[in-house]
Amino acid sequence: MAEQFDVVIIGGGLAGASCALSLAKHAPQLTIAVVEANQPSTEHHPSFDDRSIALAQQSVQFLQTINAFDIDASFAAAIKKVTVSDRGHFGKTQIDCAQFSQSALGYVVEVNPFGRALHQQLAATQVVMYCPDSVANITYHHDFASITLQSGAQLNGQLVVIADGAQSATRQLAKINFTPEPYSQGAIIANIEVAGGHHNHAFERFTEHGPMALLPMSNNRYSLVWCMDKADIDAHMQLDDSAFVSALQTAFGYRGGQFTKVGMRANYPLVYGRAESLSAHRTVLIGNAGHAIHPIAGQGFNLGLRDVQLLCELVTSELAIGSYLFTREYAKQRNQDITTVMTLTDSLVRLFSNSSRILAFGRSCGLFAMDLCASLKTPLAKQLMGQVKQGKRL
Repeated sequence: MAEQFDVVIIGGGLAGASCALSLAKHAPQLTIAVVEANQPSTEHHPSFDDRSIALAQQSVQFLQTINAFDIDASFAAAIKKVTVSDRGHFGKTQIDCAQFSQSALGYVVEVNPFGRALHQQLAATQVVMYCPDSVANITYHHDFASITLQSGAQLNGQLVVIADGAQSATRQLAKINFTPEPYSQGAIIANIEVAGGHHNHAFERFTEHGPMALLPMSNNRYSLVWCMDKADIDAHMQLDDSAFVSALQTAFGYRGGQFTKVGMRANYPLVYGRAESLSAHRTVLIGNAGHAIHPIAGQGFNLGLRDVQLLCELVTSELAIGSYLFTREYAKQRNQDITTVMTLTDSLVRLFSNSSRILAFGRSCGLFAMDLCASLKTPLAKQLMGQVKQGKRL
């Protein structure tokens, strides 16, 4: 006999775990199940690796409402200042949290301890975990979806939330198309130690070889995202630690300080893509299952959290959970924000990756003007802090 649930969430990574915890806290009357293929307690959970992510200030505030994030956590560091610059050109701009009467623009958190903390919180809720397990088949009916797991378990849910990442197998079972477009470049992700500390200063630096980002972490470290052509990635991955640090210092300069040590390096492919629809019958998509963007601006997980926030609003509205009006409203309200962030991020990457001298001069003038005029910084600062408008509220 099938187990009955109001909401079945497929995927227990950062997006899925955040969604389950948020729904459990905002709507404790709901019955919720999470299907996750990997044990979060294992040492090498693929979703909880050595990366770091940026949490916008608005995301931090939302997570704090469900006691899911502590700004004083050992795995978190505040972003108080961001400098955007174009290497080899005169333009740059700087955004400081004090300019906008904020204690921080956001926070950088280490994925591994943050993900484990979310699952520890989940264990204290009414959420039922099916783990390790995965979806074998979904059959849709008028009033519910019937989910068969690889273990043979049967779950019925009024709403299915697909949150199993950009390579989502469940999205395919739901017959929702997703065609990612790979960028010509990839990224090296690593943690970098810096002499004298980072002073909570983040950097977005655009070079002739590709964009670079340094985000402040705990213990005098930066989280590095270094984008370059795939052939160059192979060469840089083969360097020993000392040679890699030297190459990074040469490419980035000394704006971020003197780099002293690099941790484990990972090579990540970069893609741009979006599901053809964020909803289907009795189904919605959240996080990377619905949208994949370039990591240089640190907006990916924040987009996913705003998916979760809207779901929390909808399940406490008068709309029947999982109904056509419910799923349509979700897709309608999320579309504008996702389109804006994806377009802005992609345009930024392509604009600053262009070697045209005319474009370079225009970029420099734009950054210089932004630095002189505070009002020009406001849209960028609001984007960094997650202060965006969604669709019309119910």
